Amino acid sequence: MASGFLPYHEPGTIDILIVVSFFFFLSLARWVSATAIQAGIIGQIAVGIIYGVPLANILENHWQETFVTLGYVGLILIIFEGGLGARVDLLKQNFTLSMVGAATGVLFPIGLSYLLLYLGFRYDAVETFIIGVSLSATSLGTTFAVISSTSDSVNLAETRVGSVLVSAAVIDDVVGLVMLSVIGDLGKLSGGGDSVNLGWLIGRPIVASIGMAVVTPIITKWVFAPFFRKFIEHRFARFDHISNIILMTLVLSAFIAIAGFTGTSVLFGAFLAGVFLTYIPSKHPEGPFVVLSREEGEREANKSPTFIHTFEKYLLGPQQYLMEPLFFSSIGFAIPFLKLWTGERIWKGIVYTLLMTFAKYIVGIWVPIWQLALGSKSHKEESHEERKTQRQPKIEDNNPSDEEQSDQEKGKMWKRAWLAATLLGSAMVARGEIGLLIIEIGHNETPYVSDEGFYTGVWAILLNTIVGPVSVGLLVRFYAHELKGGDWGVQRTPLPIGHDISGRGAV
Repeated sequence: MASGFLPYHEPGTIDILIVVSFFFFLSLARWVSATAIQAGIIGQIAVGIIYGVPLANILENHWQETFVTLGYVGLILIIFEGGLGARVDLLKQNFTLSMVGAATGVLFPIGLSYLLLYLGFRYDAVETFIIGVSLSATSLGTTFAVISSTSDSVNLAETRVGSVLVSAAVIDDVVGLVMLSVIGDLGKLSGGGDSVNLGWLIGRPIVASIGMAVVTPIITKWVFAPFFRKFIEHRFARFDHISNIILMTLVLSAFIAIAGFTGTSVLFGAFLAGVFLTYIPSKHPEGPFVVLSREEGEREANKSPTFIHTFEKYLLGPQQYLMEPLFFSSIGFAIPFLKLWTGERIWKGIVYTLLMTFAKYIVGIWVPIWQLALGSKSHKEESHEERKTQRQPKIEDNNPSDEEQSDQEKGKMWKRAWLAATLLGSAMVARGEIGLLIIEIGHNETPYVSDEGFYTGVWAILLNTIVGPVSVGLLVRFYAHELKGGDWGVQRTPLPIGHDISGRGAV
């Protein structure tokens, strides 16, 4: 028997055909669902259900486990790309609103879960809490995938409502994964683990998350950014993408390691890594990373492509066509599809789904509230400029009065605000991988979540993960123009660079 190496065997013909068909149907299902319901990820989840354990179990178990791992790497890349494309200025400007929205998105699902599950369905209090926590999370992978899929119509990363969405989703994800750590250790307490320090058990992920969120911006602004701009970035122009990809790999790995070993979410670490790399280059017009296109960075001797350009050249293809499909199909692997179909489980799941959809949609109400409370400074400025530049000799019979113009402008402003509110609420609805992870750990590793509670929660997670992306896709399809404009639409970049640097741009 050979030792010290893995003997090479030619894969069987059936195995090859299964894998080929799996990836083919992942691509086909994405195209069909994107065309039909504006949400390509739904088709990939369906393929995962069919090929995985829940239904036909065509793929062998060790393949499914491998695809889950590769898919999670794909999720990390999705979120890393989201951080690279984030508008730091918009994240800072809308941080308070994002915090309020995130708090609403956490508290409403948990509170309404107690209203229905604890008081209505008579579930246990701790069980209700765990299920509510699983429905309080927002799927970061789905959120960034939705933002990416709509970039041809409207680049949500460049909009004010998009920045609120990203921040709120990240905060909800961090809160959910902090609670996941606590729930995962509840089994130790229930098993009689007297030596477990409850305070440290709960406090560690909270302290780690807050610490990373606070320390990272400080040391980035005052230590890493000045050092990088003074000693490093001008050398990057000599090597272009090579130096970029090396630094990106090191930074992403470092943030993932720090986040994982300190007890917070590696997904949060991936997002911070992307934002870190976005911030550290100089924004001066003469800076090597200030370019109008990737081609300029590659062509000019004293210029370098940006990090998002490098991501688009080397990682975007594998992410979109391999890693991302594997991630969404792996969600399908984890859905107990056949066991969901009993009468009681269906009606309870649908009722809970409707309540949990509302619990996330309500996050969007803060957009018109914010509009009403703070007014519309930019709208007033734009209206004033329009009246100055477009003022014509007054003809009483044809020109509308100033009051009529003002009413029309207010109507347009509020329409855009409500559309932005609907978009924000819709994009927060999907629970996806985070919700499944929390509820499965609660069911499998603690004695608190019963089978019936588990299936009710899974129904809500599954249907919400379908409803959210479909709603966003339809909104963007029919109202892309309105979503681009106004106070909540695309914001002017303060940087002297092209549009493509902050999000998906010229490749």
